Amino acid sequence: MNQKRKTKKLNRPLVLASVMLGMFLAAIEGTIVATAMPSIVADLGGFSLYSWVFSAYLLTNASTVLIFGKLADVYGRKPIFVGGVIIFLIGSTLSGFAFTMEMLIGARFIQGIGAGALMPMATTIVGDIYNKEERAKIQGYLSSVWGISAVSGPLLGGLFVDVLHWHYVFWMNIPLGILAMIGILLFLHEHIEKKSREINYLGTFLLFISVSSLMVLLTEASHLSRPNLFKVLIAVTVLSFVLFLFFEKHSITPVMPLELWKSSPIRIANVTALITGMIVIGVSSYLPTYVQGIMNQSATVAGFTLTVMSIGWPIASTIAGRLLLRISYRQTAILGGISLIIGSIFFYLLTPIKSPIWAGIGSFFIGVGMGLTSTTFIVLIQSSVPWKIRGIATASNIFMRSLGSAIGVAILGAILNYKIYRHIQHNELGEGVSLDAFNQLLDPVQSDKLPLSIIKTLREGLALGLHTVYTGLFLLALLSFFLILFMKKEKNESI
Repeated sequence: MNQKRKTKKLNRPLVLASVMLGMFLAAIEGTIVATAMPSIVADLGGFSLYSWVFSAYLLTNASTVLIFGKLADVYGRKPIFVGGVIIFLIGSTLSGFAFTMEMLIGARFIQGIGAGALMPMATTIVGDIYNKEERAKIQGYLSSVWGISAVSGPLLGGLFVDVLHWHYVFWMNIPLGILAMIGILLFLHEHIEKKSREINYLGTFLLFISVSSLMVLLTEASHLSRPNLFKVLIAVTVLSFVLFLFFEKHSITPVMPLELWKSSPIRIANVTALITGMIVIGVSSYLPTYVQGIMNQSATVAGFTLTVMSIGWPIASTIAGRLLLRISYRQTAILGGISLIIGSIFFYLLTPIKSPIWAGIGSFFIGVGMGLTSTTFIVLIQSSVPWKIRGIATASNIFMRSLGSAIGVAILGAILNYKIYRHIQHNELGEGVSLDAFNQLLDPVQSDKLPLSIIKTLREGLALGLHTVYTGLFLLALLSFFLILFMKKEKNESI
């Protein structure tokens, strides 16, 4: 492929703008949906299925990102990006029309498939059309999408909930997705070499089964009445993953080339991305619930506390692009690891009597940590591999972060449900009070109908469960920092 000729025919600013708009679709899902979730639960019911609204999206996102990365290396970035937008918009439309929690979860499965193409394609397209020195700077621009989604997502989410209806948090994706498709179709010109069209669908299927069964296992772990189901899920998870590794090793076209994992920098970057994915989903999924359900603040205030995380993200990502050229990958990532620890400490010390500003400060440091680490890892990986595997290499890192988010929301959701369930039992609230009582607690109108003693006990249980979740975030931040320290030192590097 003549990379120089391809680059000359590109209108890079317009391609970048279209890519950023496509990324915005997936980026805003975290902040805008999390802000609207208390109202969604209050409307549709099913508090016990709360975490599955996120898990469904993350599950199909994590399970499909690798195959889309592989398909992009074969067919090119444009058709995969456009196809991802179409699937994402179908899921968004169905989500907005959902009238039960189960229907919403099903629509989120479809949305997640589309997002599985959007994120890796956006990052890979940038890796294709910009050189190493430019990438570090442009990745900062891409990360600014998180800042834009942070400012607009929670604000729009809060306004839609308070003024219009939560349906609009999904329907607003439709015009944006159409614009992103038009931009890529008109301005991205690829010259793809003819190559083998063989795709390892068996490996993709086995990976999907393994991740799916693990997700169900972790999400339903708090329901201890079905031990036989857990045994089956454990067996399916282990068996499908072992078979996946076997077929990957003997496949001509593996979904995730195992050679990537032989590179120490890529291996550490991917494993750390898994951990940081668990951290960021722990903040974005449950912070609005804490602010609304425990601090008794509005959806708009809850949105602001989440906004600052994604404001810190692009700022730090832009700074990281410059630091990478002045110091080193390792030192930049270490600064990110320190910031994650600081942010997690703020959440660990969070109490109902503290101001939402306290939670916002913690969110900001988490965002700074994510900006520094994620930008470092993407630039490092793309600079370490050639074009023919850049799509799958980039996708592998995004996959690990998505997998971390999927596992994180499942584990943290199970912990939260278990803690709340035990608190309800301990306080002997009666058979009429269950996890679904939190549907009323999160609804400003319905909560007024609950006795004050019940409200007090439910808030105490929710606070206890979320404190346990934030304790887990602190431990994960320590683990991510420990892994970053194992990154190989570069020349003239003293730490």
